[in-house]
Amino acid sequence: MTQLNFHHLRYFWSVAKEGNLTRAARQLHVSQSALSAQIKQLELDLGQQLFQRTGRTLTLTEAGHVALAYADGIFASGNELVQVLRQGRREERQILRIGAVATASRNFQENFIRPVLDRDDVELVLVSGSLPELLARLRVHSIDLVLCNQRVHSTASDPWRCRRIARQPVSLIGRPDTAPFRFPDDLARVPLLLPGRDNEMRTTFDLRCEQLGIRYRARAEVDDMALLRLLARDSAGVALMPTVVAQDELASGRLVELAVVPDLYENFYGVTVQRRYEPPLIGQLLSRPDADVLTPPADRGDERRT
Repeated sequence: MTQLNFHHLRYFWSVAKEGNLTRAARQLHVSQSALSAQIKQLELDLGQQLFQRTGRTLTLTEAGHVALAYADGIFASGNELVQVLRQGRREERQILRIGAVATASRNFQENFIRPVLDRDDVELVLVSGSLPELLARLRVHSIDLVLCNQRVHSTASDPWRCRRIARQPVSLIGRPDTAPFRFPDDLARVPLLLPGRDNEMRTTFDLRCEQLGIRYRARAEVDDMALLRLLARDSAGVALMPTVVAQDELASGRLVELAVVPDLYENFYGVTVQRRYEPPLIGQLLSRPDADVLTPPADRGDERRT
């Protein structure tokens, strides 16, 4: 069996971290040709291509991302060895990279990651963006999971794995002084705070109102669920949203659930990409029941807060 050449691995790690062969060669005080030759030798030893070469651009392959994760661990262990012998302490951490669409409920995101929030051995990297941006990052394995509220379909070029994490009825939510509220009779009399027209929840709601022959008054259209919650709290408008979005205000009584819209649901999805190596924590987080990601921790009991 070929033994791993840690010298070659260090060169690979430097190029992967720097993202540029020229800069890495300058930092390592070697020529570009020598650096490139040693990385090619590492690829031969491992039997895997670590970089996709397009002109002068180097992009990590899936095997390259796996090798980088191991290299991070190997060199972190070297640093740990120094800490243990010099300072008498040891620190072990896993890195979990999760992306969420910018319009997704912040409460849902926090509930989803809550099981690992207090773990000293886990480092969370949380990013937000549009769904195409996040899928592009998932494609090259710079993040491990995308949280979104629309189904993503797999294609031959992009073998996405889209799993529904939770499903929740959509409600009309407002301040206590808005009650009592009768659905659908009172829709026409109150100003509504609605998700944007590109939101599937909004599209279904508009169709339901059309079927019922109801013309409503839209006070605001808001893509961001956090802002929609704030407007519901601080104005006389009634917001269309899942209760998870306003879970803290509902618990405190600052907002109340006025009505549940029949046959209207918000779905929450987790998207991964087909790969040979997946962080085990991803599977653990995705396998939790709906209640764990839709219910505030205070309502789940102390045993579920860890």
